[in-house]
Amino acid sequence: MKLLGESKIVVRKSKFFGYLYEIESKDEIERIVEDVLFENKKAKHVSYGAFIESEEISKNDGEVGSPGKVLLQLLRTNELNNHVLIVARIFGGVKLGVGGVSRAFRECGNAAISNC
Repeated sequence: MKLLGESKIVVRKSKFFGYLYEIESKDEIERIVEDVLFENKKAKHVSYGAFIESEEISKNDGEVGSPGKVLLQLLRTNELNNHVLIVARIFGGVKLGVGGVSRAFRECGNAAISNC
């Protein structure tokens, strides 16, 4: 696994931390999620999208809407096979709603991709 890009955005007091990794197998995903949780101890939700060996995997981790699918779509759009895009959220006390959460995850994911 290799970290390629990172990002951080703040939306209405919630902090979003994005990470783009190049991976060789889907077994690496859980290790990366554990590392992200360790790095962001206050994060309550860690969602991801992964595109590995033509298999698509996404996880919303209790977040509203479908942020895992939003992140997966970013990988597809950017033709990033064998990658995982992870976004950790630290809730800031203001509910963003389904659309707001999707936009925030998309923005943070795009920023991580752009920063590689």
